[in-house]
Amino acid sequence: SKLSSGNDYSILLAVSAAAGATLSVMIIALGSISGAHFNPAVTLAMVLRKKIGNGDAAAYAAAQILGGVVGVLIANIMFELSVLGMSSTPRSGLNQWVGEFVATFGLITAILLAVRNAPTLVPFVVGPFIFAAHWFTSSTSFANPAVTIARILTESPTGIEAASAPMFIVVQIVAALAAAALAARLAPSD
Repeated sequence: SKLSSGNDYSILLAVSAAAGATLSVMIIALGSISGAHFNPAVTLAMVLRKKIGNGDAAAYAAAQILGGVVGVLIANIMFELSVLGMSSTPRSGLNQWVGEFVATFGLITAILLAVRNAPTLVPFVVGPFIFAAHWFTSSTSFANPAVTIARILTESPTGIEAASAPMFIVVQIVAALAAAALAARLAPSD
């Protein structure tokens, strides 16, 4: 069935469950290869923690954005949407930005502390956090600049209009900086 069938709650449940489960699986599968870097905001936090160099971070961010775009194009095909759609879903205003800050800050703080305290459990921190954050934030927890850019290209309920995306990305970067600062105080880097 199409992603857009059903009511708003059933769509949110499906998207949040799929996102959380897929992230956990992909972190387990790819963690030893790339450190499971799927999110430029997380990569930025790792640069600040001196866990990754600037050159690798730039390459990862490019791959993350490209991967997000390719993923959205594939999803558009799977769900019988226009291959290259443009979202008309506005996501702006203080309530959305605060929600996105909470989602990104919470995700990155959880990742940084889990990496420090229980690295093998990171997949079981990230997946459930993203699942829950879809529900407890007003923004539905994009929490990832690459995802934000990619979701411009879908007219599904998960999209974001191009005009709303820049502020989401700014908020995600600010949240990443704040999370890295907090984690540095709570769990200083080795």
